[in-house]
Amino acid sequence: MLRPMACLMVSLLTLCLPAISAGGGSEAEAEDSFLNIAHRGASGHAPENTMAAFDKAVEMEADFFELDVQMSKDGHLVVIHDTTVDRTTDGTGAVKDLTLAELKRLDAGSWFGPEFAGERIPTLEEVLDRYRGNIGILIEIKAPERYPGIEEKVADALKERNMDQPESGAVIVQSFGHETVENFRRILPTVPVGVLLSPADYPDGVTDEELAAFAEYAEYVNPNQSLVDEDLVRRIHAWNMKITPYTIRTAEEADRMIAAGVDGIITDFPELGQRKQ
Repeated sequence: MLRPMACLMVSLLTLCLPAISAGGGSEAEAEDSFLNIAHRGASGHAPENTMAAFDKAVEMEADFFELDVQMSKDGHLVVIHDTTVDRTTDGTGAVKDLTLAELKRLDAGSWFGPEFAGERIPTLEEVLDRYRGNIGILIEIKAPERYPGIEEKVADALKERNMDQPESGAVIVQSFGHETVENFRRILPTVPVGVLLSPADYPDGVTDEELAAFAEYAEYVNPNQSLVDEDLVRRIHAWNMKITPYTIRTAEEADRMIAAGVDGIITDFPELGQRKQ
């Protein structure tokens, strides 16, 4: 009787090992569905990082939309990708050198198409207030080295709206600035975080040692798609983290990521995320 009982106990322990292995934590394990994340909103269909693009993401039934947050000269959190306004508005200059009032006067839609004339740069708070409860929001803290204290401001905006509750699953925060991600995790440990990886920073790929370091604080590793293969996906999953690569723009790219076993994609075209059946 002792030998069968011992075997049973070993079998049960083996089944439990993945749950107690090192890794990012329960948030990465809890959500099993494929995440269709609209990059800067449905930015293939509407001007990026505007309410029009976020509305389109909701309309297209994306699971999340991603946005980029920076700070105005007078300390407001504003949603824009580039560190200057030149490409996506009718203005010029660095975001950090313009006040909120100056940023709000800019047309952020006409560059994409005349039907979007008059779209404005939103604040993070405006976006949170409009979309919370309707769609998940993936917040990228952009160029954090330019904006000391931005982590605290983002955390405060979430806490003021009770969006820091772990059961909500409504928000993820990520950045290319990994120290910023670690700092945000210390400030607001209930909100899942991700590290963004660029090919320029990881020309030889991502090592197991680097993944182990990420797993100390992150639930997501979100690399450029050029870094992704089945081996990387397997190794990220081994650390109980998830992977949602960027930026997917074609059906071929989406199919390759899906075949590699990723947990979602960040895409300009949310219809591509629906290719996962």
